[in-house]
Amino acid sequence: MTTHLFATIVTATLIAANNRGEGDGSTLSTLQKITRGNDQYTTVSAEAIRWALREYFQNHYEQQTNRTFNPETDKYSFKKENFNAEEYIDDDLFGYMDAKKGKDNENATTKRRGALEVSRAISLDPYWGDIAFGSKGGEKGKTSIHMTEMHYTAYQYTIALTPNSLKQPARALLALDAIAAVQHVGGNHARFLYDFSPESIVIRMTDDPSPWIMDVFERVGESVGCPRLVRLVQVGDVKADELIVGGEIADTSYGGQLEDLKVQVYRGVKETINEAKKRLKEKLGIKVAA
Repeated sequence: MTTHLFATIVTATLIAANNRGEGDGSTLSTLQKITRGNDQYTTVSAEAIRWALREYFQNHYEQQTNRTFNPETDKYSFKKENFNAEEYIDDDLFGYMDAKKGKDNENATTKRRGALEVSRAISLDPYWGDIAFGSKGGEKGKTSIHMTEMHYTAYQYTIALTPNSLKQPARALLALDAIAAVQHVGGNHARFLYDFSPESIVIRMTDDPSPWIMDVFERVGESVGCPRLVRLVQVGDVKADELIVGGEIADTSYGGQLEDLKVQVYRGVKETINEAKKRLKEKLGIKVAA
């Protein structure tokens, strides 16, 4: 059967601000919003998260990454503009589309659907409209005053990947590594630092093509819980042996409930990801080094 890999990540609770740009001299909203029930929540686009994952591959596997970004010139460059999913990690994981290539060669492959799917990240807490006003240094002008929206919250998002849809299925292991090392989500400005690495993570490996584990984290008091995930396992919609759960959620009552249900629970996020990689290697038939 085909193995599908899903993961839902929740970040630490931090202050998000200036997510989409610098904002100097502008009254444009810097945090994107979404209505959920009777409240507004902030959201970070899937494209912003994908940008950070691309940055990881550029920094760690530069020779195997086709599209790279130069922050000094603020431009992208390609090793091969005709793309090659067999050769390059990013072409394989994220896909591509070349709107011009087909004009020169009708038989050429001009697009590839991204194998790694990423959802929008949604805040765990409602946004109540916190705003700060500031002024740039030096000589003042009509654009000196700027407004910054701020939100003290955690974000959760989900990724989905079918390793066998990759030209090189072992690259799914690299995708798991990237999740734990996300840096600049959306190319954040230097004055905005928000850690998108997992505080807690739920990983599911299954032959079921539907994730089931999206949006399982929620705010419980001052902490983060996952009562819906516990219920999914209790009623049998998600099998306990398909899950690996790790991070701070392990130290909550929900972590204990999941352990009682025979779910593998680890206190460390990296330990959780290493266990997922071990399982995935077995499913893909990749030999584990002694």
